[in-house]
Amino acid sequence: MSEHLATIRWKRETESFAYDDYNRSHVWRFDNGEEVKAAAAPAFLGDPSCVDPEEAFVAAIASCHMLTFLAIAARKRLVVDSYEDQAIGHMERNESGRLAVTRVELHPKIMFAEGVIVDAGTLEKMHHLSHEECFIANSIKSEVTVR
Repeated sequence: MSEHLATIRWKRETESFAYDDYNRSHVWRFDNGEEVKAAAAPAFLGDPSCVDPEEAFVAAIASCHMLTFLAIAARKRLVVDSYEDQAIGHMERNESGRLAVTRVELHPKIMFAEGVIVDAGTLEKMHHLSHEECFIANSIKSEVTVR
């Protein structure tokens, strides 16, 4: 139905290509021209001032969940004024013993417009449907929970 492009560009900046020496910094370029400085996570010798793939993965899940939630709220005519999430991805060994982001916890804080009342049950159903309809969540193996 659609394609989504990203260009990843890396160039060696070190004399040595030994594991502990080579640079991990690179650039992600998207089809709109936006560029993001990226690197390995600091635990894997990356630059902490850059975005790492694990953070981007967690952000993509949280962003997709939010956008799906907003679409559901709009269809229900429940006006949302703000949405903030402090998402946490857990890097652990999976059932095969390999490192993976096995779990992502979402902690959304939603402010509805004045006069909009949403009970806990409806909010839970909206989050469940958001997860079910999120393109990214449908593309991954990791467990995603809303807390």
